[in-house]
Amino acid sequence: MAQFFDVHPDNPQPRLLKQAIALLEKGGILAVPTDSSYALVCHLDDKAAADKLRSIRGVDDKHHLTLLCRDLSELANYARVDNRQYRLLKAATPGAYTFILEASKEVPRRVSHPSRKTIGLRVPEHQVLQELLAHYGSALLATTLIAKGESEPLNDAQDIRERYEHQIAAVIDAGACALEPTTVIDLTGDEPELIRQGGGDPALLGL
Repeated sequence: MAQFFDVHPDNPQPRLLKQAIALLEKGGILAVPTDSSYALVCHLDDKAAADKLRSIRGVDDKHHLTLLCRDLSELANYARVDNRQYRLLKAATPGAYTFILEASKEVPRRVSHPSRKTIGLRVPEHQVLQELLAHYGSALLATTLIAKGESEPLNDAQDIRERYEHQIAAVIDAGACALEPTTVIDLTGDEPELIRQGGGDPALLGL
C-alpha cells in the first residue's frame, strides 16, 4: 500500500521528505510532482527499482529515462557537456525541458540508451521536487507518469494513489501541477533537434 505525503507546495516539511527518501533508499518507487505533470522516480543505482520503473510505465530499454538534477553543476556529473551545449542548458534551466546528452561514466550503462549511450537530463523548476533533491543529495532516475495505453500524463495525486497503490512506495502530494510533458531537445548532434514539443518554449533555444 502506497504511503501518501501531503506536503506544503512552497515550504515542504523536511520530516516528510526524509521519510520519502528513506523509501527510495529501500528500493521504492515514488510518484512526485514536477513542473510538467507527475513523474515516477527511483534510486539511480538500484537495478531492480529501475526495472520496476520501466515495467510500471510500460516501456523498454530503448525508451530514454531521465535524470532529475538540482542544478547544472550536478547535471554535468552525468553527461558530457561542451561549451555550446552548456550555453543552451544555462538558458533553459531550471524549466520544463529534457535534454538528450551523451551519458558520462557516472551513469550505469543499463539505464542509458543501449545503442546510443545517451540519457535524458533535466533541472526541474518545482519547489517540492527541488527540496526533495536537495535532501536526497543526488540525481533521481525518472520517467513521466503516463499510464499504459494512455497518451496524457497524470497530475492528480489521489488518482495516482488509487491506480498505483500496490505498485509504488509513495505519492508526494503538493497540490495540482502542470499537465504537459517536457519539451525534449536532443543536443548530441551538430545542431539542437526538437524531439517533442511540451511545456518548455523551444524558441528560448532558437528552435
